Amino acid sequence: MELNSSVSAVITGGASGLGEATARALAKCGVKIALFDLQKDKGERVASEIGGVFCEVNVTNDDSVAEGFRRARTANGQERILVNCAGTGNAAKTASRDRKTGEIRYFHAKDFDRIIQINLVGTFRCIAMSAAGMLTLDPLAGGERGAIVNTASVAAQDGQIGQAGYTASKAGINGLTLVVARDLAQEGIRCNTIMPGLFDTPLLQGAPEPVKQALAAQVPFPPRLGSPPEYASLALEMIRNGYFNGECVRLDGSIRMAPR
Repeated sequence: MELNSSVSAVITGGASGLGEATARALAKCGVKIALFDLQKDKGERVASEIGGVFCEVNVTNDDSVAEGFRRARTANGQERILVNCAGTGNAAKTASRDRKTGEIRYFHAKDFDRIIQINLVGTFRCIAMSAAGMLTLDPLAGGERGAIVNTASVAAQDGQIGQAGYTASKAGINGLTLVVARDLAQEGIRCNTIMPGLFDTPLLQGAPEPVKQALAAQVPFPPRLGSPPEYASLALEMIRNGYFNGECVRLDGSIRMAPR
């Protein structure tokens, strides 16, 4: 797909981190951008800087997502590109014992479900609504109508202690990638997923510097945290390259996560 001003994109989680970097990279190519996020102040600032539109969207709510797409399409036209970066994480063992008191706890299903609803169901909700809109487009040269990029995690393959909910949500994104690509193949819509490793995003930026340095040292090469523009670079390649379809790709400096 050629990236220019005739193309529009929706980026979920676009107010910061990986989503913001991808939005900025696409905007530099002339693509019209709509940002979906709950961070209104940040989202409006980024949208203003790149000439895009901000839509306050909760990806766990059908009406909110539908209204976001309505606003985005009113401003920019029907999107040919969807990049799903909205997500969250948590840490809790399946069951554990307090070393001091001996009290036994377990990871409540409601907390597990919250992660699934945001990361997995939220991603699929946006995919389905966006793909339905893409079906209304005339195909480009080669028959392509659109491209979808999702964000999973290396945890989808080697989740750490306390990541049962997070890992399940990200493994689910990996699992739906090929199926969605097959579902939409005859309509000329591609679907791929990126599995980032340790990236310098808002989830890690609040950590003490020694903690960040210790994490970076675990990466075989380069021994550092990934940068959001590196994620954006791969996302743009997945969008541009018409033969890139149905793939889940690690972007992680060759790290394999230890149990803890």
